[in-house]
Amino acid sequence: MAEVTSNAAPAPSQSKSLLKRLAGPSSTKAGLTTDQSEINRIIAEASKGSKYYENEKKKDRELTERIEKLLQIRDVAKKEADLGLTEIESLRDTSQIIVHIDADAFFANCEVLYNPELQGKAFGVGKGVLTTASYEARTFGVRSGMASFIAKKLCPELILLNIHPERYSDMSKKVMAILACYDPDMLIASCDEAYLNITEYCEQHNVTAEECVSEMRRLVQEETKLTVSAGIAPNRNKPNGQYYLPPESQAIRDFMVDLPVRKVLGIGRVHERMLESIGVTTCGDIFTHRVDVALLDKEFGLRFMLETYLGIASNVVRPHSREERKSIGAERTFHPLGDKDKILQKLEEVAEELENDMAHTGWAGRTVTLKYKLDNYQVFTRAKSFERWITRKDDLFALATDQRSLKTGKELLLPELPLKIRLIGLRVTKLKDLKLSADSGIKRYFGENRNSSPRKKRKSDPEDIRDADDWQDCITLLDEEDGSEDKPLSSMAASTSTVDEKSTSASFKPRSAKAAGKKRSLDSQTSCPLCGKDLETNDNQKINAHIDFCLSREAIREAEGRSSGPKPKATSQANAWSWFLDPKTKPRKKGK
Repeated sequence: MAEVTSNAAPAPSQSKSLLKRLAGPSSTKAGLTTDQSEINRIIAEASKGSKYYENEKKKDRELTERIEKLLQIRDVAKKEADLGLTEIESLRDTSQIIVHIDADAFFANCEVLYNPELQGKAFGVGKGVLTTASYEARTFGVRSGMASFIAKKLCPELILLNIHPERYSDMSKKVMAILACYDPDMLIASCDEAYLNITEYCEQHNVTAEECVSEMRRLVQEETKLTVSAGIAPNRNKPNGQYYLPPESQAIRDFMVDLPVRKVLGIGRVHERMLESIGVTTCGDIFTHRVDVALLDKEFGLRFMLETYLGIASNVVRPHSREERKSIGAERTFHPLGDKDKILQKLEEVAEELENDMAHTGWAGRTVTLKYKLDNYQVFTRAKSFERWITRKDDLFALATDQRSLKTGKELLLPELPLKIRLIGLRVTKLKDLKLSADSGIKRYFGENRNSSPRKKRKSDPEDIRDADDWQDCITLLDEEDGSEDKPLSSMAASTSTVDEKSTSASFKPRSAKAAGKKRSLDSQTSCPLCGKDLETNDNQKINAHIDFCLSREAIREAEGRSSGPKPKATSQANAWSWFLDPKTKPRKKGK
């Protein structure tokens, strides 16, 4: 059988390549005739039947198969890209009118309002790094994010101003209040930028999108003396202009085809350079090189790139939800510092700012990350996780400087000193939302009003953070003993919701409390959710110690019951808490 295969004539697709292969490596030498086809045929005929011929034919066949596999991968990638284009195009929805509003040189124009003498002059806001520049300064190449000494090189007469966050915040509120009249659910992208869905407004007031936006921009200018631009892209018709893109598929494609990929939200300098390496500089190039993009899906994201080419994105405009937040942080940039005390002072200021932000927005976290940038612009981070929730400045600052952490080898800042740094920041991750209702955790069984339902929402108390820590530590210990994974309070609440409501209400007796602001007396007793005993104390540590004792006692009883054989039906109290003690009895979520 092998002999037949060996003597078989090469396939038509192979014939040409085999003849060139048999011609040898010197077929391109100077002095040879231009047309080598007849020479190659004679060489092949003379070689036929020899071991050399059979070996070369085998190698050529293997190479042909290898090439066919590569071409097959290319064809599959092309087919995948084309199918993706068809699918995404079918999802295009042009029924909504989405407007992007962007204030013109917002910080700079705010400064002009307070100092009209700056009108028409080249100036920048920010002494170390510019946060913005006037349009007069931009003609010299000065722009935001640029070091001030470089900006001075480009524009020697540049005026540098201090940053005034309060001014910008006040003006931002005025602008956003006007925009909210057109879309109360607008997405605020930054202090001077927002996305609005004006479809409903246009229908109710019987105006076109262009008329609506013109009116919007006029009101902003009249009320605040600031100008804003509106349109699909932030670079069209600025300053003080608007651009209208008709809601038609072909018009959108024509708009996108020559648009540089760097103008697309989500494509930065690194992504841009990587795309340039495969020949993609404009959105129209994405279609031309769609096979390359498909083969490099992990690097570029095929679907995102195809959506970019077609000019399709979500038309749902709404504020960011709290669930989407993954971290909260603060940082400061300053002239390079090498003095330890001054660095620690900056760190303390950052910790205080972060504490205020966390208190205002209602977040706590368990992982603290220190970030610092050296005077040579190298950036480093150091992180540490904790079992308890972190919210206070003292904790944030101590975690970054506490000498006791040296024993663990997880120190953050002090072991890195001495350093010369120009930026320092703190970030908190693994967040817990403190604005969630109390019924998301076990504390709901200790409600302040005996007559209220356990599910009734109440305002968070500052002590809830530490209380939740104690409860979660207790649960974590039990879960570790059972060999199961640590469960957050939110998932624990979801599991307990499957417990029979009647048995729950009978087992857990919420404690009473006096009116808010009055000191609780010892007369307001707390009932243990396990044994039902009234506890003559409101001290959290004593309550937790008692419940730990009850949990341990119940665990021992269950262990003895399992070892002695079948046991009688448990009481409602035991049913309500048995899943804590035995992972096998934990309620399962739906769909699992």
